[in-house]
Amino acid sequence: MTRVKRVADTRAHTGEGPLWHPDEQRLYWVDIPAGRLYRYDPETDEYELAYETDGEPLGGYTIEADGALLLFTHGTVSRWVPGDETAETVAEIDADTRFNDVIADPEGRVFCGTMPGESELGDLYRLEPDGTSTVVIEDVDIPNGMGFSSDRETFYFTESEARRIYAFEYDRATGDLSNERTFLETPADDGVPDGLTVDEEGYVWSARWNGGRVVRYRPDGTAVDEIDLPARKVSSVTFGGPEYRDLYLTTALTDGDRSDEGSGAGALFRIPDVGVTGVPEFRSRIALE
Repeated sequence: MTRVKRVADTRAHTGEGPLWHPDEQRLYWVDIPAGRLYRYDPETDEYELAYETDGEPLGGYTIEADGALLLFTHGTVSRWVPGDETAETVAEIDADTRFNDVIADPEGRVFCGTMPGESELGDLYRLEPDGTSTVVIEDVDIPNGMGFSSDRETFYFTESEARRIYAFEYDRATGDLSNERTFLETPADDGVPDGLTVDEEGYVWSARWNGGRVVRYRPDGTAVDEIDLPARKVSSVTFGGPEYRDLYLTTALTDGDRSDEGSGAGALFRIPDVGVTGVPEFRSRIALE
């Protein structure tokens, strides 16, 4: 039986973005609307609030090549060194709404999506190491989980409200995306695809918002496994631990009532040794020169 362990009972409104920091051997994640960045130490089995914004929602983040964290809020990209009280702005992006999921690519760029607003849909931007940015996909109804295939030739991208994960051909030299195809589409009554990660075998793990679980897919889009959680809104997933054999999952408690959302809603979960190994996420290289 799969052992699902609740390791941080944060009761987060929107727990998101779990990311293993190999330099620290700790797991980071955020509560987006609260602007809070948490970290969990599996060695001590304790967690703490690592950083908090001045009231701004904190969307995605990446780990920089030197170990600092790159934080994405509303049009602002900031560099935060663990332990510091403040973050330094390193780039500005002319975005109408706050950032959501982000991911670094093999060359240190960052793909970063913005949420839909009152009168516009979201967009996917590509942030270059020199701080310039380009819109690469327009009019996305909640840009979400992203990942790269094992051969680094395919880029996976989730459009949550369309209930689809797309696959693009990815050009590592330029960061260009082309030849979009639908990798998978989920049924309307089966939850919404949210954050994702890709394991060492090239299989895609997709968290299921309002679906209470994470699902593992072959590279051809066939579901091969799923793990249920005691939370209806499972928001994102990543691998961590010294050998990347543990699965970490974030969840949300959006209405504040666990009788509706599940007994573990808003908590961080760890599943030790799921039988497959993950891979380290790529590191960003923004404004490091």
